[in-house]
Amino acid sequence: MATYLVTGTARGIGLALCQQLQERGDQAIAVCRQSSPELDALGIRVETGIDITSSQTLKELVQRLQGISLDVLVNNAGILEADSLDRLDFDSIQRQFEVNALGTLRVTQALLPLLSQGSKIGIVTSRMGSIEDNSSGGYYGYRMSKVAVSMAGKSLAIDLKPRKIAVGIVHPGLVQTRMTDFTGISTGEAAHGIIQRLDHLTLDNSGTFWHANGEVLPW
Repeated sequence: MATYLVTGTARGIGLALCQQLQERGDQAIAVCRQSSPELDALGIRVETGIDITSSQTLKELVQRLQGISLDVLVNNAGILEADSLDRLDFDSIQRQFEVNALGTLRVTQALLPLLSQGSKIGIVTSRMGSIEDNSSGGYYGYRMSKVAVSMAGKSLAIDLKPRKIAVGIVHPGLVQTRMTDFTGISTGEAAHGIIQRLDHLTLDNSGTFWHANGEVLPW
């Protein structure tokens, strides 16, 4: 049994990750700002009141988790806010950077003391953060923040390799969540793919940008 900590778990992919991890016998610790009836129904440990853009609440999270060793940290929390060149909202762009990129890095830095040799870090990013794959433009805040978090993941893979901690950067696919107006594959299918990628994550393939289906994606 491995111990996973997953962020952004009240609904969507994060909720599905916790459900599937629990079903296969792993321990899932769910981290979120506010829980949901669906998450509470799983009967797993839920840490609420955690804002990943706040160093103070992350310090509180670490204090709550004293004595726990994490096998896998899954940075899943994120937001998407649409914009276009003729309708730019710089506050929105900054907010997406704070959550999607800086928030992920804050969580990882805060929880590093709970990771050890052989631990893994998963970063749920997006194909919309692929520069080569961008053929439709728009979504400046989301695309830019996802490029940033993928770059953070690559640097983490290099910096943490001496500590024997592997980092996987995973695009879940187009998933039926509130963020996508419920278009695409199910959250369960996306979660299954993410878990598979993390299961196959090693120091040899650390820092790879994957589709959850196993395809290696272009940067």
